[in-house]
Amino acid sequence: MTTDNVTSPNEDVVDILTADHREMTELLARATQTQDAEQRRDLVETAIAEVMRHAVAEEMYVYPVMEKHLPNGKEEVEHDKQEHDEIVQVMKKLEEADAADPAFMNLVQELDKQLRHHVDDEESDQFPKLRANLSGEQLLEMGDKVQKAKQLAPTRPHPSAPHSELFHKSVGPGVGMIDRLRDKLTGRQTG
Repeated sequence: MTTDNVTSPNEDVVDILTADHREMTELLARATQTQDAEQRRDLVETAIAEVMRHAVAEEMYVYPVMEKHLPNGKEEVEHDKQEHDEIVQVMKKLEEADAADPAFMNLVQELDKQLRHHVDDEESDQFPKLRANLSGEQLLEMGDKVQKAKQLAPTRPHPSAPHSELFHKSVGPGVGMIDRLRDKLTGRQTG
């Protein structure tokens, strides 16, 4: 259920990231609606994998451009990275929680709340600024890079990993490969 199969190579970065937002929030909404703990776990694990791929791609290719081209870009990126940290912490707790335990649903609701806040910041403020400050060609090129990064990115939260372009470009693909292998071996749903 990943957007990798739905998006075309000619979509710009804003369209791709917005579609990701819709998919992530829909997965969490479905998780809150099901009474089946196993299905709830699968939906949440898929959402976690999507959030991780999305966040890593942003940190690799979107945030450096925001820092360079947007007014107050550096401050906005620092704010976004802090929000990513908070989201990763909740996802790590979800990974370790029992999906049948009521505390699991509290964590799902907390993740949904944090994610929706982050999405609102990006969609109402940052994405319009990206469109205003970059050419259509630049947005398409970033979209292509983001799609490729999502294919290699980690699928599990790593709270101690830095939120840096250099880390994600140098170490991230190896971490992503290990995550995908673990997913396959454990039967974890990741989209």
